[in-house]
Amino acid sequence: MTLRLIFIAAMAITVTGTVHADDGDSLRAHRLKPVEVLGLKQTPGSGIISEAVTKISGASARRLGIDAAKGISLVAPNFYMPDYGSRMTSSIYVRGLGTRIDQPVVGLNVDNIPYLNKDNYDFDLADIESIEVLRGAQAVLNGRNTMGGQINIRTLSPLSAKGWRAMLEYGRANSIKASAAYYGTLSPKLGMSLSGLFRHTDGFFRNAHTGKLLDHENSGTLRWKTVWRPSAALSVSNTAVATTARQGGYPYARLSTGEIDYNDTCSYRRTNFADALTLAWAGNRVLVTSITSVQYLDDCMDLDQDFTPDDYFTLQQARREWAFTEDLFTRGNRGHYNWLGGVYFFYKNGTMHAPVTFKDTGIAELIEKNRNQANPNYPIGWDTRHFVLGSDFTQRNLGFAVYHESTYKAGEWFFELGFRLDVEKPTLIYSSHADTGFKTYHLLPDGTSELYGHTPVKIDDNGNLSTTYVQFLPKVSISYKGDFEPYLSFSKAYKAGGYNTQMFSEVLQQRIMEYMGMSATQTLEHIVSYKPETSFNYEAGFRWKLRPANLNLDAALFYIDCRNQQLTVFPPGTITGRMMTNAGRTRSFGIELSANWQPVEDLRVSASYGYTNATFLKYNDGKQNYKGKHLPYAPENTLFGEISWRATPLEFLGVTPSLSATARCAGRIFWDDANTVSQPFYCLPGLTIGFNAEKWNLTLWGTNLSNTRYDVFYFLSMGNAFVQRGFPLRFGATLRFRI
Repeated sequence: MTLRLIFIAAMAITVTGTVHADDGDSLRAHRLKPVEVLGLKQTPGSGIISEAVTKISGASARRLGIDAAKGISLVAPNFYMPDYGSRMTSSIYVRGLGTRIDQPVVGLNVDNIPYLNKDNYDFDLADIESIEVLRGAQAVLNGRNTMGGQINIRTLSPLSAKGWRAMLEYGRANSIKASAAYYGTLSPKLGMSLSGLFRHTDGFFRNAHTGKLLDHENSGTLRWKTVWRPSAALSVSNTAVATTARQGGYPYARLSTGEIDYNDTCSYRRTNFADALTLAWAGNRVLVTSITSVQYLDDCMDLDQDFTPDDYFTLQQARREWAFTEDLFTRGNRGHYNWLGGVYFFYKNGTMHAPVTFKDTGIAELIEKNRNQANPNYPIGWDTRHFVLGSDFTQRNLGFAVYHESTYKAGEWFFELGFRLDVEKPTLIYSSHADTGFKTYHLLPDGTSELYGHTPVKIDDNGNLSTTYVQFLPKVSISYKGDFEPYLSFSKAYKAGGYNTQMFSEVLQQRIMEYMGMSATQTLEHIVSYKPETSFNYEAGFRWKLRPANLNLDAALFYIDCRNQQLTVFPPGTITGRMMTNAGRTRSFGIELSANWQPVEDLRVSASYGYTNATFLKYNDGKQNYKGKHLPYAPENTLFGEISWRATPLEFLGVTPSLSATARCAGRIFWDDANTVSQPFYCLPGLTIGFNAEKWNLTLWGTNLSNTRYDVFYFLSMGNAFVQRGFPLRFGATLRFRI
């Protein structure tokens, strides 16, 4: 009976009649317009968004060279997505929130495909139509892992674009990019498009050990879109996309020398497929939208995990993952009242093979040396100079949510109240194994030694871990609609909990220590599991349209109280590695400013600035107290500026020149919890010169024209500090044409 009542309540929220009213409670039917179903979840009739948002048009994306999510970095204030490692490393930092591994803090939706795994965020996109970057918590409508915001990207629709489009680009480091697409209609009610994109680069960073370039890449994307309107009441949209990438990557240089110098291969390869089907049905009193997606990820990362020329150890992570999502929601209004409500379901199932291979130097320095220092009278010697710590996993994640958002209009004021109830059940099935051994010797008084015994090390651990998390996420906001649009909001959001499979090498290390009489007290679940991270978000801001000056101003003030921070700490006992746990509490506050000015028709000026002060309120990693220290990896300041001019008076033979100058700046970025190492504030100037005709345009471009040297990543391994440098001066030419 209880389950039945819950189901009825959920459907009552979801299937609430979608109608438009002129006034009072009068009703009239609402029919979809003959355009592609957008599927964007926004209460109708409000005309206002009570949160900070940056919108980038397709023309601006092409001018700024944005062809992937990483290209948005620094354009939106306080939005930083550094390009380092490989396409697998897609870390995003917004308003001081961010993460290097596991769960993201920003959601990504491309053509209604909600990507669940942040390792799959970085792929190329051809023919971008629009980009929307929502900053601040988006949990009520988008759920888990949107504490920092939501990115919505749309590519061109076959109902808005026609014919052939192509692009060819060549740049420094033998970097080639080419795309082709066809947009057409099979009937007035049916349109289809097919697009493909290919990228190649020789790379920019050289390994001193091998003399070869590391960050070489070949990648490609295929996208097939279908839009069908069989009747005035029904709209159907489907997008299928396949991507592939084969690259080197991981150009990590030792900080002390500035050289990249390691002996084992680092590489990443990925194949991905995703499909989203959007159905929208408009009756006389209801508009129901269903978005169904299927995603498949097959990737493999190989790392020289010590990043030195010595033989310590290597890591492989080979993964296959399926995901399914279903989002069913309705929209509508009755008089001054607007609503949106829905139910959401997702299921993710993946397998992973993740062996760590210990080599000669690793065995000598990390195992034998530590053990023999602890017991010098009975030293040990490993049987072989090479052995494998094997780990295999099956990861399953099941989630269900009910959400609702109501908006009431009183004059020009809007009062918004929303909630989301999220239930999530992660499960980890693991198999850890090792088959090796060591000899123990007795050190005699004369300095010689004799064999004392032999200990086989045979590990075959199997089991599973599972838990359930329930999150209630409220939201309330007040806003005003007009030329000056202030707003005030409060919301709660969360980053999902789960199990960190990368810690299983530490679990196996602990098991080997037990064989050597150096037992640790940490349980497996304590080492690999972590709870959800939650944030309480307060924001005030405004949008101001100064129509006589053709100037738009945006500003936002925010304060974020983040609890159960997911951090990596030193565990007590004899484990030498680190573990993921909920160890911290942080607070973050700051300001965001944006301006867009068009003094004359052909001249546009835009700028944005973000400031974030994010510090630990509580964080002790087992060795040091970091209270008051700045959070690492998130920049304190971001700055973006662009001046673009279309030189219409200089038009000649149907060709109009254009010029765009940009600057992207960030810093200071602290690299460690103690704030002892940092990247100072830096700026990267860019320039674009265009020649634009009706059917084609040629662009000459350059980025980091000052050839500024800056770092985008820092970490410690084997007692050594490593960094990845940002890209140097790059330049090239891009030709686009339409038929």
